[in-house]
Amino acid sequence: MASIRIIGAGLAGSEAAWQCARRGLEVELFEMRPVRSTPAHQTGDFAELVCSNSLKSDSENTAPWLLKEEMRRAGSLLLEVARECAVPAGHALAVDRVTFAARVTEAISKEPRILVRREEVAAIDEECLTIIATGPLTSEGLASEIARLSEATEESKPERAGAPAPHNPHLYFYDSISPIVEADSIDMSRVYMAARYDKGSADYINCPMTPEEYGSFYDALLAAQSVEERDWEKLNYFESCLPIEEIARRGRDTLRFGPMKPVGLINPRTGRMPYAVVQLRQENLRADSYNLVGFQNHLKFGEQARVLRLIPGLENARFLRYGQIHRNTYINAPALLRETLQMKVHPRVFFAGQICGVEGYVESIATGLLAGMHASALASGGEMAPAPRASAFGSLTHYVTHADARNFQPANITFDLLPPLEKKIRDRKERHRVQCELALREFDRWIESIGATTVKA
Repeated sequence: MASIRIIGAGLAGSEAAWQCARRGLEVELFEMRPVRSTPAHQTGDFAELVCSNSLKSDSENTAPWLLKEEMRRAGSLLLEVARECAVPAGHALAVDRVTFAARVTEAISKEPRILVRREEVAAIDEECLTIIATGPLTSEGLASEIARLSEATEESKPERAGAPAPHNPHLYFYDSISPIVEADSIDMSRVYMAARYDKGSADYINCPMTPEEYGSFYDALLAAQSVEERDWEKLNYFESCLPIEEIARRGRDTLRFGPMKPVGLINPRTGRMPYAVVQLRQENLRADSYNLVGFQNHLKFGEQARVLRLIPGLENARFLRYGQIHRNTYINAPALLRETLQMKVHPRVFFAGQICGVEGYVESIATGLLAGMHASALASGGEMAPAPRASAFGSLTHYVTHADARNFQPANITFDLLPPLEKKIRDRKERHRVQCELALREFDRWIESIGATTVKA
């Protein structure tokens, strides 16, 4: 019986393990937590979500919806579990994080073909069929081993500032996580429930600000002290996940056009749109905690409490978690990987999840699914064909493996990654509908062509 080693039981690793097992492979799944934890994780459960609880838009014919629809058709375990653990979030798919991780852990642990090993891995046998899915918080020991496997070349050395030290051919950037407040510490008399443009149900708590309140908040934010300030002067942030203080430094109104955008959020008490707004999203099924949407930061905890309590409705907020910052490690995938997520030099070694250069929960699960499919095909002698370029799967892996290797940055799934239509369609909604229709048609053909190759437990 063919076997495979999977390192990391996060989103990508858990999905990859499930896909391999359902195709008849014996899997050794290595997870170092809780024996050794990370700066961001709080438990030893598999697929623990650390940054947000949202798996992005569920609105039909959006790019995140398309990726999730392809995952559903490919039999994603984690997407199925996410649906079971969903909490109200308007037109987005959000989950109860604790329940989600617990159910994924239970499903993986009960699968007879998956042997779970709670230990750190610091050495890779490139002749052994392996999927590395250790995520953005890969341990230093394994990161050094990945550097050895990568064998830095001129092609894989990035030009941009903040790149790794010369002995490390993989890249890194810095990411941060948002604060969470207790629900009963929110002053509901000062906030209102609404979804932007009334899309979906009114599941978000909105904290409206006047120009004066926004000005006081903005000034306090800029004056607040960051953690180890001198160490963060030249951070290489992922642009779509900037800390709020970094956004604020770009101009007085940048927050109002970013995470504090009030457009489409009419206050029913006044009948008007507020000057700025902070949105809170339900964190779990009990609705006893809320996440400050887009409010990732790396301020000192005491400073966070002082500044964030200037937000209307949060004057007496009790924080279950403050924002934090941590290093995210990822390889220079265009230089190192094929479209099947195999290493070019070591084809029996695959990468999946954020370490392969995708950004986002859904994207991580999708690459874990793909790596599991491709590794299973390699193990069984089946066809290992990349996903079609027109699909969300194919476009995501095409970007990761064909972007400029000297200026590579992780990507979320967007329509920009999909190939343009042969016939131009001016209307954006119609264009996206046609792109999704084409993508799913090509995806279904691909799934049928490579065969199901699954077995029953």
